[in-house]
Amino acid sequence: MQIDVQDIEKRNGPTFTLSVPNLTIKPGEAVGLVGNNGAGKTTLLRLLLDLTRPNKGAIAFNAQPHAENPSWRQHTGSYLDESFLIDFLTADEYWHFVGSTYGLRPSALALALRPFQSFYDHEPFGRTTKYLRELSKGNMKKVGLIAALCTEPQFLVLDEPFANLDPRSQLQLRSYLRTLHAEHGTTMLLSSHDLLHVTDICDRILVLKEGTIVQDLPRSEVSLGALEAFFAEDVVE
Repeated sequence: MQIDVQDIEKRNGPTFTLSVPNLTIKPGEAVGLVGNNGAGKTTLLRLLLDLTRPNKGAIAFNAQPHAENPSWRQHTGSYLDESFLIDFLTADEYWHFVGSTYGLRPSALALALRPFQSFYDHEPFGRTTKYLRELSKGNMKKVGLIAALCTEPQFLVLDEPFANLDPRSQLQLRSYLRTLHAEHGTTMLLSSHDLLHVTDICDRILVLKEGTIVQDLPRSEVSLGALEAFFAEDVVE
C-alpha cells in the first residue's frame, strides 16, 4: 500500500503545528518515525489512521483520498495505545471482536493467532479468563499488538511498540515485524524512542522535530550513529 501526504498541517493548541509538506511511503517500505516527546509523532500517526483530521492538506492511500474511501481500513493494522482496547473483555473476546471487523471466521482467526501464543504466554488462547483491565501494562500491550499483527495487514501503524515489553518479548516482536515486512510486503510506520530497534527493522527513518520532518535517512551502517549524533545535539551538559 502506498501512502501519500501532501501539504498537511495540524494545529494542536496555540503553540504547536505539525507540518508535513510532502511525504510518500512506498508499498512494502518499513519506515521508522523518531523524535523527542512532543515532536508530533503520535499526531502524524493519528492523522494517517483518520482518528483526527488535518486543518489543511490531503492524505491518500493507493492514490485514493483516505477520508473519502474507507476501504483501506480492512487492510490496515494498528495499535497506538490502551485506548484501542476494550477493557471489560478478555483477550479472547477482544481478538474475536477485532477478527469479526476484518471478516475473519473463528477458525481462520484461531489459525492466525496461533503463531503468537508464545508471545502472550500469560494464558492459553481460547481459555483466557482475565479482563484486559486486570492485565499488566506489558500484557495489555501484547494483546493490542497481536490484534494489529494477526491479520497480516497491508499497512501497519504502531506507536512505541517496544515500550513496556520485556527483552524476550521485544526480540519476538522484532521477528514478527521482520516476517511481515519480508514475507508479506507489509508497509509499516513505526514510531519509537528505541533507535536501535528502528534502525534494525526499518528501511528508512524520519526524524521529527517541533512538528517538522527534519531528516529522512535511508538505513545504512551509519544510520544509528547519525541519529545518536542528532539527538546528542540537544543534550545540555
